[in-house]
Amino acid sequence: MHNYNPWDPEIYTAPSADAENMGVNQMIVDAMRTGKPWHEMGAQELRDFLASGNSPMGAPVFSEKAVDRTIPCPAGPLTLRTFMPEKVDGVYLHIHGGGWVIGRSDGQDPLLESIARNCNLAVVSVEYRLAPEHPYPAGPDDCEAVAVWLTQNARREFGSERIFIGGESAGGHLSAVTILRMRDKHHYTGFAGANLVFGVFDLGMSPSAANWGDEPLIINTPVMRWFIEHFGVSDRARSPEISPLYADLSGLPPALFTVGTRDPLRDDTLFMYARWIAGGNKAELAVYPGGAHGFTAFPTQMGAAARARCEAFLRG
Repeated sequence: MHNYNPWDPEIYTAPSADAENMGVNQMIVDAMRTGKPWHEMGAQELRDFLASGNSPMGAPVFSEKAVDRTIPCPAGPLTLRTFMPEKVDGVYLHIHGGGWVIGRSDGQDPLLESIARNCNLAVVSVEYRLAPEHPYPAGPDDCEAVAVWLTQNARREFGSERIFIGGESAGGHLSAVTILRMRDKHHYTGFAGANLVFGVFDLGMSPSAANWGDEPLIINTPVMRWFIEHFGVSDRARSPEISPLYADLSGLPPALFTVGTRDPLRDDTLFMYARWIAGGNKAELAVYPGGAHGFTAFPTQMGAAARARCEAFLRG
């Protein structure tokens, strides 16, 4: 397993990244430059494009071990995509990414199946409502509702009250928001851990996101602005209830923060890790040189190393 020192300045420079990873990054940039920019598409147009399998993300792979179920929630029934291991040591509440606009709970089946199998966790992924059809606070409300349901039903439904939470990109943001809502609105501080993977924690845009420019390495500055505008929070982006970087971060669970150095959201993770620690909470920081946004899903040694570290954290 790769063990990079996040305090070593050399890992933040391009020459420190391995050739395999840099090659994948360049293929992504080249492919995305040949197509219509994401931020010039409509929301449904982008969803359809990604579902077609013609994007650099490839086609989704669906697992036969996944089981969809529906639970009642205040805004209406919600779908949960679940994976059950043979032995259950806990539950992982997973929240998918996609800028609050794209993405589905069935879009990362191989990752979630692996977590269920290797960590002995029942995995529950939330099919929350997407913007712009359902702008803020619809998505966060759905994630909160599922977290409340789990605190009341996890032992009966899955065999354990030990609950982890986590997600990637916008899923990292929604995970942090859910943790804070559960603490502040429901007096629940029992999460066993938070697996926060290249999350968005400053919707006013951190320096790395704001200064990235238009290089299309999955996301870029125009795409992030497009996502935030569709989410419906541009006029209040740095309110603590919207951007968890600005919230009171005391009394939170242990967290693993994962990010690559070639990610526009790099600073979101670095800043949030520092604030998590300053709030008196335990945290680990895993920084991967040259890792792009979404690199944990790439078929590279670095992607495999990051997935393995996340699984080690969830087993802990």
